[in-house]
Amino acid sequence: MDFNTDAIFGFFGLIVLGVIFILFIMFIRCFRIVPQAHVFVIERFGSFKCEWQTGIHFLFPFIDRIAGKVSLKEKVVDFKPQPVITKDNVTMQIDTVVFYKVTDAKQYIYGVERPLAAIENLSATTLRNIIGELELDSTLTSRDTINTKITAILDQDTDRWGIKVVRVELKNIIPPREIQDAMEKQMKAERERREKILQAEGDKKSQILVAEGEKESQILRAQAKKEAQILEAEAEKQAMILRADAVKEQKVLEATGEAQAIELVQQALADSLVKLNNASPSERVIQLKSLEAFAKAADGKSTKIIIPSEIQGLAGLAAGLKSIAESDTKQ
Repeated sequence: MDFNTDAIFGFFGLIVLGVIFILFIMFIRCFRIVPQAHVFVIERFGSFKCEWQTGIHFLFPFIDRIAGKVSLKEKVVDFKPQPVITKDNVTMQIDTVVFYKVTDAKQYIYGVERPLAAIENLSATTLRNIIGELELDSTLTSRDTINTKITAILDQDTDRWGIKVVRVELKNIIPPREIQDAMEKQMKAERERREKILQAEGDKKSQILVAEGEKESQILRAQAKKEAQILEAEAEKQAMILRADAVKEQKVLEATGEAQAIELVQQALADSLVKLNNASPSERVIQLKSLEAFAKAADGKSTKIIIPSEIQGLAGLAAGLKSIAESDTKQ
């Protein structure tokens, strides 16, 4: 009987220890840690109680429960291509990339059942509305405008879900194959046209450069010819000046020589007169000099000669001179 009592007490003791261990584990698990950039939504008896921010919190067992764990980080969702029709009835495939983040955890948990599906369907309908107002060419060249419009619309519509759409990008725009072929042909024609235009502009510039070079060459040749003529004229002028200076100097020298010769003659004449005066010439010598002077005057080109009265005795003078000469000859 004692053995059975001890066994029973031992069994109940194990049960109590097990219960205590379980309660201890449950107590430990009631402490929850919320990591950075996360929010836990807590419900009490099935209704919203509070939001747990980053840190350690205590969860009452069987009373409170975690309704949802929400990440506040920015997320990126790549949606599959959606068929859209442009204003000019061209069907194309467009896939979008949505960047969003949760700003209100409570609205995110209770606002919509499937947030990602809601964003995908909303972006698809919004994209169809925007593309339906544009033609094909505008759609291909207006990505920034489309991104801005769809971002604004999605951000406004998802506010009630506690979601903020940061950015929407059109990842790919895939037109039909026949449209792609037509675009390739158009692009090829446009490139050929640009090539011809560039080639024509190159030929034009080349001809202009050749013409300008010829023009500059002619101008340079004309300037060179002009400068050569100017230099030739300057040289001729300098030569004429030098010749004139030479003639001038020659005449000056000739005139100076003649003046010096006349001066010497006059000096010689004056010296002869002085010597003659110093020698006290006789009457006959004076008459002889007068006759020599008359002979020189008679040799000139004058047609009229005035004979002074003193020449009347020249005959006797001449006879006397003749007799003197004859006597000298005999001796």
